[in-house]
Amino acid sequence: METQLTEQENTRALEMLTHIEANPDISQVTLADELGVAVGTINWHLKRLISKGYVKVKRAQRKKLRYIITPEGIALRANLTVDYIKTSFDLYRRVRERSNRCLEQLEAAGYNEVQILGEGEIAEVIGLTCLEHGVALTQSTNAPKISIEGIKLALILPEGVPDPASSHPTFSGGEHG
Repeated sequence: METQLTEQENTRALEMLTHIEANPDISQVTLADELGVAVGTINWHLKRLISKGYVKVKRAQRKKLRYIITPEGIALRANLTVDYIKTSFDLYRRVRERSNRCLEQLEAAGYNEVQILGEGEIAEVIGLTCLEHGVALTQSTNAPKISIEGIKLALILPEGVPDPASSHPTFSGGEHG
């Protein structure tokens, strides 16, 4: 597999191969629309996939092209899929671990509810972790908060409450990241 590609290039190649497999007659404009990128980006990636032997191009009609994934392209897609799954599970594990640390601090401070500051997949993982710990989710402005910045989490306790993690060397004052 190609190790010189960035994670973003691997993701783009996987998305393109998946779309091409589903619709070999897809146009570059349609592919760009579906992936939310410029046509020039699609063109660059397609040329690269073709030059590496992962995709072949055949003329379907005068102005219409058909993209065919080669056996090497199928192998690349399989490898990229496995890497994507590994990366996703690794991210999930890291967020769960950081969520657990925040909730341990929260429970040590005597709280059983929290407000999540942020949204998206990381907030969903935190919410599920809270449910497993029996910690209620609230929108109360007086409740402790878990703040999300990227994949970093920080527990914010209400004013005047000592931070139970301040004496713990690995928690860095409530930030987990």
